Amino acid sequence: MDLKSLIRDIPDFPKPGIVFRDITTLLSNPEGLRYTIDTLAQKFQEAGVRADYVVGMESRGFIFGPPIAYQLGAGFVPVRKPGKLPAAVYSAEYDLEYGTDKLEVHQDAFTPNSQVVIIDDLIATGGTAAATVNLVEQAGGQVVALGFIIELRDLGGRQQLPDVPVITLVDY
Repeated sequence: MDLKSLIRDIPDFPKPGIVFRDITTLLSNPEGLRYTIDTLAQKFQEAGVRADYVVGMESRGFIFGPPIAYQLGAGFVPVRKPGKLPAAVYSAEYDLEYGTDKLEVHQDAFTPNSQVVIIDDLIATGGTAAATVNLVEQAGGQVVALGFIIELRDLGGRQQLPDVPVITLVDY
């Protein structure tokens, strides 16, 4: 399936010079959504990845994380923006093109040495994913793979990630 044909390009969003890769058009396509979830899960299985948990980052990681966790026979753990989780949390700050942001995970999210897969819609500079890796490790988990629908290769995000399988479906 040609996933690129289901992803809408929005120029100059969120600021001039940026081309936003909008996946809402992919999400609204039943075949495209099914293909995306099934293909990511299949690629993890083919790579021999076994997971106790799948982590999805707020907000689009929440869309893909639970169905992939279901297919891998794993639990799902959300990584959220500050102030959204009710129990004790670990925090990680990361850089954006236009400032910094922060993510949090519950301190008791994982059993010790849990095998964890991280899922998000897109990897660009790798800041969000690297912060999530940091959170998983703070909480006692071990990242065994990462998966993204889209990779913006020219921004070098993979170089920020640990040496584990990184699965992507569409490259720009």
